Amino acid sequence: MTKVSMDFVSTCASKLWEAQAKRIPTLPFTEEYPDFSVDSAYKVQLLNVKRKLDTGDRLVGHKIGLTSKPMQQMLGVNEPDYGHLFKSMWYDTGATIDYPLLQPKVEPEIAFVLKEDLAGPDVSLHDVLRATDYVVPAIEVIDSRIADWKIKLPDTIADNASSGCFVVGDQMTRITDIDLTTIGMAMRRNGEIVQTGAGAAVLGHPALAVAWLANKLADYDTVLRAGQLILSGAVSAAVAVNQGDRVQVSFGKMGRVDARF
Repeated sequence: MTKVSMDFVSTCASKLWEAQAKRIPTLPFTEEYPDFSVDSAYKVQLLNVKRKLDTGDRLVGHKIGLTSKPMQQMLGVNEPDYGHLFKSMWYDTGATIDYPLLQPKVEPEIAFVLKEDLAGPDVSLHDVLRATDYVVPAIEVIDSRIADWKIKLPDTIADNASSGCFVVGDQMTRITDIDLTTIGMAMRRNGEIVQTGAGAAVLGHPALAVAWLANKLADYDTVLRAGQLILSGAVSAAVAVNQGDRVQVSFGKMGRVDARF
C-alpha cells in the first residue's frame, strides 16, 4: 500500500474508534473513497484490534458474518467476512446488556468452543468437528458505527464485521449429541416470536463457516486457538432491539439464551 492509502486506513480506524466512544455514527467509507478495498478494510479492523488490546482488553474469539446467501447477494459478495471478539463484549445468559451500542440488532447463532487449535489453509468440516469441545446457543448483538447501516462490504469489515457484543448460553452440548444442520431455532422479542430458523442456514452447516474462518485467517498468519469461542453466523435475519426489550432464543435440545437491553 502507498503512504496515502495507509494514511486513509489510519483515518478510517480513528473515525470508527471515535464513533464508538461518542456513540455517533460516521459516514460510509465507501462513499468517501469508492476504491476502498476489502484488503484495506481488514487492515482498518486490525488497527482497532490492536487499540483494544492496548487498552488491556483480551481476545476471546472471532465472529463470522455474511453466512447466508441473501446477505451475500445483498452486498454483492460470494463469501463471508469475520471480526474479532473481546472479553468486554461477552455477556452470560440472563444478563442486562449495558454495552455502549448505537443501532443494535440481534442474531441467533451457534457458538463453537474449541479444544484444539485450527490452522489453515486446509481446514475441513471434519477438522472443525474434531477440534470442537462443545457448542452453545448464543445471541450476537450486531451494531454499526456507520450511519443508518448504509454499508457495503468494506464498510462492515472495517467496522469489525459490524460487531457489538454477544450473549452466551450456559448449556454445553457435544458435537456428537446433535445434528447442527437440522437443529431448529425460535427467537422471541418481548415474548413474541420474531424469527425462526435452522442450523443449515449457515453455509449448509455451521462447521463449514468455522472451517472457512480458519482458512481465511491463514492469509493473515492467524490461528484459531484452543479455548476460543467462534460465533458461526446467523441462523435467521437480524431483528432490531431497543432499550427495555427482552430477547430469548431457543435451540431446542441445545438449550436457550436470553438477555435484556
